[in-house]
Amino acid sequence: MGKVTVSRDDPVAVVTLDSPENRNALSTDLLVELADTLDALDADPAVHAIVLTGGGTLFASGADVRQLRDVAPVDYAASARGACWRRIGAVDTVLVAAVAGFALGGGCELALAADLVVAADTAVFGQPEVKLGLVPGAGGTQRWARAAGRYAATGVVLTGRTVDAFEARDLGLVHRIVPPERLVPAAVTVAAEIAANGPLAVTAARAALRRAEELPLSAALEYERQQLLLMLTSTDHVEGITALLEKRQPRFTGQ
Repeated sequence: MGKVTVSRDDPVAVVTLDSPENRNALSTDLLVELADTLDALDADPAVHAIVLTGGGTLFASGADVRQLRDVAPVDYAASARGACWRRIGAVDTVLVAAVAGFALGGGCELALAADLVVAADTAVFGQPEVKLGLVPGAGGTQRWARAAGRYAATGVVLTGRTVDAFEARDLGLVHRIVPPERLVPAAVTVAAEIAANGPLAVTAARAALRRAEELPLSAALEYERQQLLLMLTSTDHVEGITALLEKRQPRFTGQ
């Protein structure tokens, strides 16, 4: 039985982690299925945004620690887990995480790998790895530091404490907080708003935003400028401006 389900109302797809028997723990099998699912949606030109959520009342409780207790470093390095995290991080389609309940350890890292996080007011985020004698290994230190700043990240990662949805929003991790029953519809609404924009422009702007985490400011500004020049070669930008002047909705073609 699959541990990941997909529902679609193009141009938005909703991907749900569906392994309630172990609280959506990110086992290797689940990560492989998730990476395969995201790869397939990423390659589908009809899908312009993806919502990722957890079945039931939680997002993901973290790694399946049973798979980590006796594993040797060389075996872990050669396993599919690292490759799956790289594949998830390489998805080009906009990814919106819809988080309710616990998003801990690898579950928190999965949420922070998204472009935006919409949270239920029940959401709890954290990196408890140090309590297990481990460290985050799928972006937990790096994405927390980039989103919240090094000192705030240090207070979370080194203590292993959790933060609720409201503190996570104050720290810059969460875009919007809604009641649990509105979580997925709210995330779909955000995803649809993004998907309604020029697809080339969304891809270019998303890439520029991510370069802000990787490049010095001068190089990142130059990358942004090059993306603008590239957009000026598109027919979509002509359509967007024409639609604005004609007071109508644009009809983007991704060209």
